[in-house]
Parts: sequence; structure tokens; C-alpha cells
Amino acid sequence: MDVTAPILELKGLRTEFNTPAGWVTAVDDLSYAVHPGRTLGVVGESGCGKSVSSLSILRLVPEPPGRITAGEVWFGDEDLTKVSETRIRQIRGREIAMIFQEPMTSLNPMMTIGLQLCEPVMRHQGLSRAAARKRALELMTLVRIPDAARWLTGYPHEMSGGMRQRIMIAMALACSPKVLIADESTTALDVTIQAQILTLLRDLQADLGMAVVMISHDLGVIAETADQVVVMYAGRKVEEASVHDLFAHPRHPYTQGLFRAIPNLEKITLGNASVDRLVEIPGTVPALSNLPAGCAFSTRCPLVHDRCRVEKPTLEEKSTGHFAACFEEL
Repeated sequence: MDVTAPILELKGLRTEFNTPAGWVTAVDDLSYAVHPGRTLGVVGESGCGKSVSSLSILRLVPEPPGRITAGEVWFGDEDLTKVSETRIRQIRGREIAMIFQEPMTSLNPMMTIGLQLCEPVMRHQGLSRAAARKRALELMTLVRIPDAARWLTGYPHEMSGGMRQRIMIAMALACSPKVLIADESTTALDVTIQAQILTLLRDLQADLGMAVVMISHDLGVIAETADQVVVMYAGRKVEEASVHDLFAHPRHPYTQGLFRAIPNLEKITLGNASVDRLVEIPGTVPALSNLPAGCAFSTRCPLVHDRCRVEKPTLEEKSTGHFAACFEEL
């Protein structure tokens, strides 16, 4: 058990969007806590609410069509859902920073790398242009950009995907934030660059002592980085445990399905020998505008029974510190 007070805590967060089908709940009653120096992994399929929950923390969900309709987001002694717009702007980038999924859509193609790195420290720390340029060089060196001085005048399109992602990390770390949210930060990278970025993030976390929220659909990334894991499905948390407990004994059928879908390299053989077929989760994720009356996973679950179709399971502690929203004792 981590006895330190959480630096970031979500309590019953609900985020909705106005759509042609009416109001749709993208994040429903989400709660979790992140502790200083620790990494919380948030995992699930595309559309499960991982990214919307992270945007909700910093109030970056566009209004309209979105809105936070319930819950609290505690950062220290402040509820970020209730602070002023001026205060949340002070927190964004300075105290809570975010690495977005695709650097080419997050970096300004018309601005040099140097200007984009200088902007947050000039805005949040009041540095002069010369001091900001020095800080930009330090950040580029920190994230291991070779020949950093030359890249100050470069543009995003001139960089490789791995280098652009390092620039995004440098921008996020510019003001030494207390919390770093990494939203699918290695998804678009090849496995070699992905490993380098994950190693870099671990090293920087150890040096700076910041808390990290690692959002991913890749269980391998979660296994390498997380201390605690939250599994989401159709906008809700369906399981939470330490990374060791979750991987050793997943207690929700959805989590078990995710593990069964991981390729097993031990079964792959060379030549003409057959390769075992991956075990996919049958069906598709239901539309958020048309969820089943009971458990959202009931239409795909191999263990479904009548109760699951009419009643929503609540999170229960199945073993010490291991929670799952399932009627079965798995």
C-alpha cells in the first residue's frame, strides 16, 4: 500500500457529449488516485474513455459539445472542476503537463522548435527570451536530442517521429510539472524508438519525482511502466489492481480477454509450421449511445448470465487492493 497522499485524485468523474443521438456519457463514474513518484496505467480499447478522462482533468474537453456533469478532480487541495479559468490555465503545463498522442498535430508546423519550447517557460516562469532559449537547449539535451542547438531553428516536419515525440516530452517537462499525463505517447513509434521513449520517461520520472498517468491500449507498455493499473471499458472502470496482481490474476472477463489477445512469441515457429490463432474478444464495443441495460460487456462476455443483462455490477474488492466490477468470482 502507498501511504503517501495522492497528488491527483478523480472521484466519480462523469463527462458527457451532446450528439445527434442525444447526450452520451463518455466517462462514467471514474475514480482513481495518482501518488507522487508513481505511475498509474490506464488501459482499454479505443473509445473506452481513456483520453476523454485525461482531457477532463485539465478541462480541455471542448464546451460545447462536451461537459463535465459530475465528480471531482482533486489536485492537492483544489478541485479542478471548480477552479477559475485563470487558475486552470496556470496549472496546465506548469503543474500538470500532457504529452499528446500525435506530435504532428500537437506541434505548430509554422513555428520553429525553439519558439515552441521557449513559449511555456516564458509564459509560466517569466523568463526572458535569452533565458528561455538556454532552458530550451537544456530540455533538448535532457530528452537526448542530438545537436540540440541546430534544431532550435528547425521545424517539426524536418524531424523523425521519435524526435518529435522527444520534443513533446521536452515541452511537457519545461516547467518541471508535478504530474505528467502521457496519452498514447508511443503508439505511432516503431518498437525500438518506443523502448527508448519509455526508458527516457522512466529516467526522467526518477530524476524529477513526478507522478505519471500512462494512458495506453498496449499492455506491454503498461507492464513496463505502471505501478497501478486501471482497466476501462465503455467509459467505466471495470478493474483496478497493482500491475503485478493484474498481470498475475486478472479478475474481469474483459481484462482476461485482453491478455488472451496478446501474441505469444513462444508459440511462433519458423518454416511451414502452423501458428496458433490469436484469441480475439468476440463482437464489438457497444455504442455509448446504446449501451446494454446491465453490464456493458455482457454482449461479448463468455461468462454472461441473466443477471448480467439487467444489472450493472459495481466495483468490489476481490482480494486485497484488487477491485473488479463482475458478479463472477474469477
